[in-house]
Amino acid sequence: MRAFPKDFVWGVACASYQCEGAWNEDGKGPNIWDDFCHDPTARHIRDGSSGDVACDSYHRCREDVALMKEHGVKAYRFSISWARVIPDGDGPVNEKGFAYYDGLVNQLLEAGIQPMVTLYHWDLPSALHHKGGWLNRQIVEAFGRYARIVARHFAGRVKTYMTINEPQCVTSLGYGSGEHAPGLKLSQRELARIYHILCLAHSEAQRQIKAVDPQALVGIVPCGRLCYPRQDTPENREAAYRATFDLSRDWVFTHNIVLDSLIRKGYDPSIPAVLRQFADTIDPADWTQMETPDFIGINVYNGVMVDQTGSAVENYPGFPLTGCKWPVTPEVMRYAPQNIYRRYGLPIYITENGLSCNDRVHLDGQVHDPDRIDFLHRYLLELKKGMDEGAPVKGYLQWSFLDNFEWSLGYTERFGVVYVDYPTGRRIPKDSARWYAQVMNTNGECL
Repeated sequence: MRAFPKDFVWGVACASYQCEGAWNEDGKGPNIWDDFCHDPTARHIRDGSSGDVACDSYHRCREDVALMKEHGVKAYRFSISWARVIPDGDGPVNEKGFAYYDGLVNQLLEAGIQPMVTLYHWDLPSALHHKGGWLNRQIVEAFGRYARIVARHFAGRVKTYMTINEPQCVTSLGYGSGEHAPGLKLSQRELARIYHILCLAHSEAQRQIKAVDPQALVGIVPCGRLCYPRQDTPENREAAYRATFDLSRDWVFTHNIVLDSLIRKGYDPSIPAVLRQFADTIDPADWTQMETPDFIGINVYNGVMVDQTGSAVENYPGFPLTGCKWPVTPEVMRYAPQNIYRRYGLPIYITENGLSCNDRVHLDGQVHDPDRIDFLHRYLLELKKGMDEGAPVKGYLQWSFLDNFEWSLGYTERFGVVYVDYPTGRRIPKDSARWYAQVMNTNGECL
């Protein structure tokens, strides 16, 4: 197939709590995931584990960057642990914490790998949680200060920031279902407040980053329902578009609950009554504070097939599933970027895409993962179709580089292209790592 654009960014991704470990070293403060995993009153994690050690990337950073370079990785999206650099979230800076990220960023640059920083990937400092967390509007100022400190520190070295990863998961899983830290189960009215505060926090962070590094690009990475048409007809495409952004259907898990706020400065008319009631309490001045991001990150794992009416089509018996039983729907990668771009008109990065497989070390000492290769291949083919049809996708970041701590699922799921033997920390590149290296090194022509 034709290569991707010459400046297309190929890379991998991971998150601080999932890979770093060193949970209480060098002055790092506790965060809500430390508390959640260590809670003696409940077993929140499937296998009873925690991110205390995870992949031990805090101590094996040089090894991991060398592996990335060896496999031709062009960009690495990683998150900064807020509590590692500001232990209480809003107080003194922990220079030892910054020293770790200095080392990581410098090693990436020396290896020719672009660092892409996520400021918040779910690990809120515990001290801020005890002050109300994302329900307390004062967190907006604290998050902006944190963003300014980080951007000033890395000015000239880090050129791309993502403020918040998946605010929908922060809200719906952390404060709605209680499946994730901090494990609360709040009302929909309270969830609406959290979403609004997250949007204000993104906006303040964007302003603060731009104030100290005007050339930096600042985006946000929402998630939610992504629909694709059962049949590729104009009517089906339109129905899939409408269904993707219909807030009357499970509004808590939609992209536009965040993106409409930031870009359209208000809510879609399809909002349900509970959201309409909350909207009536918003100070109109808040909407003027919303900052449109420079780009949108989309995390694409699976989608919902819909018919010409926009109704979901039930998956047939035996529908293909990943290791963690998520449906395999590569077609969504064609239509999702087009629909997001049609509504918001901003450049797009695919900031996560991958799957969990039941990987193991085979008798030959290698990790053979044909399912992952097939999955990534199918999704990338569909991505190129969407780009050829006009979606301005600037890059693709595979999730994830390393097997790691998969939140409430612990270490029972493996998403990496590099196998991690947790008892020893040994890294074993899987077949998919070598396959993806070829994709990156040929700019997709080998697909």
